[in-house]
Amino acid sequence: MKKETFVIGVDYGTDSVRSIIVNTTTGEEIATAVHHYARWKKGLYCNAAESVFRQHPLDYVEGLTETITNCLKQVGKLVAENIVAIGVDTTGSTPVAVDATGTPLALKEAFAENPNAMFVLWKDHTSVREAAEINQHATKFETNYLQYVGGIYSSEWFWAKLLHIIRNDDAVKQACVSWVEHCDWIPFMLTGGNNIKELKRSVCAAGHKGLWSEQFNGYPPNDFFTSLDPLLDGYVLTLGDTTYSSDKSAGTLSKEWASKLGLNENVVVAVGAFDAHMGAVGGQIEPYHLSKVMGTSTCDILVAPTADLEDKTVKGICGQVTGSVIPGMLGLEAGQSAFGDTYAWFKNMILSPIKEMIEHSDAIKHDEAEQLIKELSDQLITHLSNKAALLPLNEDDELALDWFNGRRTPDANQYLTGSIHQLNLGSTAPSIFKALVEATCFGAKRIVDRFISEGVPVNGLIGLGGVAKRSPYIMQVMADVMNMPIRIHKSEQTCALGAAMFAATAAGVYAKVEEAMKYMGQGFEGAYYPNESRKAYYEKRYSQYIVAGNFTENHAPNNK
Repeated sequence: MKKETFVIGVDYGTDSVRSIIVNTTTGEEIATAVHHYARWKKGLYCNAAESVFRQHPLDYVEGLTETITNCLKQVGKLVAENIVAIGVDTTGSTPVAVDATGTPLALKEAFAENPNAMFVLWKDHTSVREAAEINQHATKFETNYLQYVGGIYSSEWFWAKLLHIIRNDDAVKQACVSWVEHCDWIPFMLTGGNNIKELKRSVCAAGHKGLWSEQFNGYPPNDFFTSLDPLLDGYVLTLGDTTYSSDKSAGTLSKEWASKLGLNENVVVAVGAFDAHMGAVGGQIEPYHLSKVMGTSTCDILVAPTADLEDKTVKGICGQVTGSVIPGMLGLEAGQSAFGDTYAWFKNMILSPIKEMIEHSDAIKHDEAEQLIKELSDQLITHLSNKAALLPLNEDDELALDWFNGRRTPDANQYLTGSIHQLNLGSTAPSIFKALVEATCFGAKRIVDRFISEGVPVNGLIGLGGVAKRSPYIMQVMADVMNMPIRIHKSEQTCALGAAMFAATAAGVYAKVEEAMKYMGQGFEGAYYPNESRKAYYEKRYSQYIVAGNFTENHAPNNK
């Protein structure tokens, strides 16, 4: 009888990290644990008004240790002894400055409280100027180095963030030897890496955010970067020319980490990747079906046979990279910079003054106040959704633009901002929430329309993530706006499950990740179907959204 084996999938999100232990034969998730980043939860090193979002590497290290050891306590020694691999996904582009040993500078005493020495989270938009410079600079070269990232470089990405940091912090610039994505650093750390030249960089991160392409035989040359700004001299030379898909091993657990976690040193650590790319695998993506990982933002993933799009590049998306999702297939990425974040902003705006008043009220005890605040926070979005679902649908309803954290795709532009139109004295919280939900769904439709207009069919939608699982009103509006069904995957943790599938493949349990998807996949729990009676309404409203968006884009004060 074949011995049962298990793998660990680790999913680093914006607010927390989650680890799961998965049976490689059945895909059953037998343990799970979540850690909310302590420093991030306190709002340290961030300034939302200035789009500054930094995360301390200790949050990542502590979360990794706590969640894995917690999971192991749940399953016992027998399972722990039969864990064969760990897979890791992270947000991205979330890079950090490192020294020659590959150590993030914020882990060194001199930089421990310096936000510029920490991971620059994907949603940090402080490098909008640098991204605009890269876009202008790229036009000067015969080779179009932006052609495989949709033709527009974003402030959310690798090189713009590096340039911004070293321009604005001389101490970090002097100490920075290389620039490393979060998804590449965690496997490097787990395997005991101590030489930046030996770090294995993922094709996912390098291709979608770092301008690496097999068509260029690597990254753009050093003179592309030095002619942009001499401060960039030499950084590309620290990255190497080889990248790896996540079915490959980054090494095995170091003695230190094996001891710390309570695992064997022969546990394989897979090459990392971004959360949505592994989430698409965990959600059992199919060719030409758009996998939508819906959380704080959305990341939309589509895979296609490489031969189908051999000479085609899709404008305005976040890249097309062979092997970034499924090895041997082309992975195309798009997404929205704010999805769940839009709803969270509205919720917090409503709750913030109420919370303060309750906390200072003499009419309620402290424990009761805390319980009431928690209850309001937990239930507000559901309450607004239920009320919004009952509202009549009128063409002159409140209308919103979903660019509350800029626009990721189509056509990245982080200078853009969100807005709400057609407000009046009769506007209510549910009617404004309805407008915000419609706006995020209209933004999703623009992505589908761009794929189709560029000759890439979208034959179906797959919904993944917290919003997809827990927000039926939002999902129904999505189906209505898209005018196509959206299937919802069973797994609560598709990103972590995808990481586990890659771990199983890297360890040799399965020869291909497609096999891991087949045997470890959990299938779909249901679907939302478009309501034909609402088709005309949403078509009209979508047209209004386009008009409002064009007006805003043409009149944005900082638009470049």
